Amino acid sequence: MKTMKAKIFGLAFAAGTLLVLQSCGGSAEAEVTEDKEVKLDPLVAVDSVQIKTFIHEIKVQGNVETDKDIIINAEMGGLITSINVKEGQKVSKGTVIATVDAAVLASNLVELQTQLDYAEYMLKKQEELNKKGVGSEFDLETAKSQVNALKTKMKSLNTQQGKASIRAPFTGVIDRVFAKRGQMAGPQSPIVRLVNNDNVDIVASISEKHLSKIKVGTPIRVSFPNYGDTVIELSVSNVGNYIEPTNRTFRVMAKVTKNSLLLPNMLAEVHITDMKVENGTVIKSASVLKDQNNKDFIYVVTKDKKIKKINVTVIEKFEGETLIESNDGITSGTLIVIKGAKGVVEDQVVRID
Repeated sequence: MKTMKAKIFGLAFAAGTLLVLQSCGGSAEAEVTEDKEVKLDPLVAVDSVQIKTFIHEIKVQGNVETDKDIIINAEMGGLITSINVKEGQKVSKGTVIATVDAAVLASNLVELQTQLDYAEYMLKKQEELNKKGVGSEFDLETAKSQVNALKTKMKSLNTQQGKASIRAPFTGVIDRVFAKRGQMAGPQSPIVRLVNNDNVDIVASISEKHLSKIKVGTPIRVSFPNYGDTVIELSVSNVGNYIEPTNRTFRVMAKVTKNSLLLPNMLAEVHITDMKVENGTVIKSASVLKDQNNKDFIYVVTKDKKIKKINVTVIEKFEGETLIESNDGITSGTLIVIKGAKGVVEDQVVRID
């Protein structure tokens, strides 16, 4: 009895399953059907070719220099009797900055003046005797020689006495005072540092390979790492006439007048324009690829969104842009692949990001 019930149940289950499949319009093959992956065209980013002015710059580190940054030293030894300036004080050319005791020199001058007066008196007497014909030529010449020798000594002592007063050789600002009143100063002892920054120079060393491109008058742009918002436009005022053998560079200089910001030895970044091409064919540097023969090429996207390979000749690159030679297949507005180019091939249809 149980066997008969099991057979009836099995037939009923099979009939129900068949009915479900038929109602869904399927067949036994539908149980093994799998979803198929839809393959999309490659996605690329593009940019347009531009016909515009292309500028290339050389960027090197420079330095701010001035020829009016000196340490004033004592020219003679002695006791420092006065310091007449303070740090930060502006002084004019010829201002007495400090004095060194010259009492010994003054005493020597008084003594020497007495000797000179006597020598001139003796010379006068010898000249009178010579006129009367009783004096000798030898005595006259001896008297003249004595007077001349004493005058030379007087001049030398006056010069030394003048060095006791230390004067400013040019108008500037006292940056630092090294000496103090009451100290003993020896020859070449530092007294003060005097600086004038009204006119400074921007100096940089350039590789000799750029020598033919840089002339007096070449425009340059100078920025300063410590003054991020300060940029000045200058022109080259001097090109060096010597190649440094250690690093194969030459010096260039540009003058800054009426300066109120820059200090000597301040770092500068010098940008020198060594190439300027009007109406050049300019593309993004990221679009330039190399083939197996090490030749440059780019991928162009046609109107029907197909990839076309075009060989190009690179002239120069600068700050993400590349100047190439004119090409019949490239005009202003031509779309070129700048991202995703390594995943496409020629004649392939692509999607544009």
